Amino acid sequence: MLPSFSYLTKHTGFRGTIKNAPRDFVVTELELFLGDSRAELLQKTSEAPPAQDSPCPREPKKRRTEPPCPSAPGCPRDAAAGPPGGGCAASPGKSEPEGEPELQSGLGEAPVLESLLGKPMSELLHKFACHVKEGRGLENNADAGAREFSLGPRLDKKIRADLHSAVRQKFPFLVTVTKDNEMIVKGNPDYRELCQLVTEKETSDFFKFLDAKLENSTFSFEPDGNKEHRKTVHHFINRKFGKLLETKSFTVTDVNDQPNTSIMVRFREKSWSRKRCAGGFQEKQDIYTDFSYTGIKDKKAITLQPMVVKKVTPERLKEIGNKMEKKGMKIYNIRPAHQHLRLGQLKGNHFDIVVRDLQHHSHDSSADLKERIAEAVESVETKGFVNYYGPQRFGQGQIVQTDQIGLALLNEKMVKAVKLFFTPEDTDDPVNNAKRYFLQTEDAKGTLVMLPEFKVREKMLLRALNRYGVNHEGCTKGWLNIPHSLRIFYVHAYCSKIWNEAASYRLKTYGSKVVEGDLVFLEENGESISLNDKVHVVTAAEESANKYSIYQVVLPMVGHSIKYPNNKVGQWYHERLSKDDLELCKFRVSPLQLNIPGCYRLILKNVQNLSYFLESSEKEIKIEDNHLNDLKVSLHISFDLDPSCYATVCLREIMKCDF
Repeated sequence: MLPSFSYLTKHTGFRGTIKNAPRDFVVTELELFLGDSRAELLQKTSEAPPAQDSPCPREPKKRRTEPPCPSAPGCPRDAAAGPPGGGCAASPGKSEPEGEPELQSGLGEAPVLESLLGKPMSELLHKFACHVKEGRGLENNADAGAREFSLGPRLDKKIRADLHSAVRQKFPFLVTVTKDNEMIVKGNPDYRELCQLVTEKETSDFFKFLDAKLENSTFSFEPDGNKEHRKTVHHFINRKFGKLLETKSFTVTDVNDQPNTSIMVRFREKSWSRKRCAGGFQEKQDIYTDFSYTGIKDKKAITLQPMVVKKVTPERLKEIGNKMEKKGMKIYNIRPAHQHLRLGQLKGNHFDIVVRDLQHHSHDSSADLKERIAEAVESVETKGFVNYYGPQRFGQGQIVQTDQIGLALLNEKMVKAVKLFFTPEDTDDPVNNAKRYFLQTEDAKGTLVMLPEFKVREKMLLRALNRYGVNHEGCTKGWLNIPHSLRIFYVHAYCSKIWNEAASYRLKTYGSKVVEGDLVFLEENGESISLNDKVHVVTAAEESANKYSIYQVVLPMVGHSIKYPNNKVGQWYHERLSKDDLELCKFRVSPLQLNIPGCYRLILKNVQNLSYFLESSEKEIKIEDNHLNDLKVSLHISFDLDPSCYATVCLREIMKCDF
């Protein structure tokens, strides 16, 4: 991964293997409550998370050298912590009053309303909803529909939209309207009318379907053998929602070979016009559900992280939970959220890792492996590690790594970048066979047929190549056909490779001493100061006074708006970029709409809450100093890292070996 790159610490280390199985590498995001600086460990639980105003902070972990108790009371990981997003966190749910079970959903809609309205107003709304629901059973239904409840003035348009959706999802029998910024809630007469035709559950599900407005989605009523009754339902929907919905009766045969007829409802198709984009006309493509998340995780690992799914109700997610489990994904803590997640919006990650097949390094003559492990862990816990980008950044084990594609894009060699992208691995499988075929024939259409559906990125590129050809113009439009975030990913991989090389050179040249010309990250009262001023060039006087620590030294990720160190490291950057024909690069690739301003990254990072224990495969044998070297032993190690830090890099420093 990082051969011949510098280490920070001087201990000997040891050998072992990681990621033998996904369960050996567990990653859990550390979440940050909005308005709070404390991080919480994301939990797998069906319980409601702590309230935002009083989150249960996770206790610092103490180092241990023995296996933890299987179920120690008060374990900090017993506490639930919801994903960020304001409305996602809630107080433990109270039981609803008896006699009102129809208002319970069990999926946490109330916390969203409570976060938007405040608890007193939320409770008043709930009482109003109960009265409206009770009134529907009375003869005087008109009176029930006339009742109104004011949520007060709401000047923020986004908050009003969130409230409209939250109220309708929680209480589909209510309708919300806005009058001069004042939000009014009242009974929905259409809901009452449909309740006279179909069951209450069908009515509720129909209005939730209507509110979600998911394109290409459908809703089916229960089978109905009465043609005249079906006709009445058709007329009701067409009269009330004809501009938005269309209905159709369809017949299926049940298990007894008896025909059953149901009414299916779907949204009318919109007149999609072609939209002009930088790469030409973009035809209508499939619309995918939008997932947002805070960070990308290891592929060969068990990972726990929050995700927000746009325009999918909690009920729908709960329904598909079993299907997701069959594909290796489990869904916990389902609840509504009123804002999406963004990359980088996390406090860090917690890692639980098993290192197997522990051995001495071949050059190590020590007789005590247990002592070597203790020495290594203590050294990195005290001094930290070099903050290299890990193998995930570059495509570990691939013939062509992502940084090579990024370099070709920076040099605007579009055809070369495409050929690198489609370079196959030395395996015989459908994906690599398709890539091999493309390089041999440049037949984009034929390659499209050969590729599996899940290779979305490749198919996006091939569609444009099929239309425009495998030439400079066609390949440019091909790259434009994939999302901007994926295009720039390759360029960032190249910039990360240069940063890794620069960090190793800096430590080999100057060691841990802060020297004149270094760039340091300044902090005031624990907070970073303004972006333009936070990076400072060390002066000769400051070097003599040992004013700064090596833990403040940063190196630039190359780009058009960064400054380089004013010493040998800065000179190294210019020579290194010249080697890749980038000495005149402005780090703007206009044909691909890529703009790379650059940034800064700390050379060293510390590990937090580190703990470990050793375990023998022969469980009945206690690990003693004189037994360890004769047993097959595994190291169980856990720690927290800041965002954008790599556990494999931390382990490299501990073990003094590459993976």
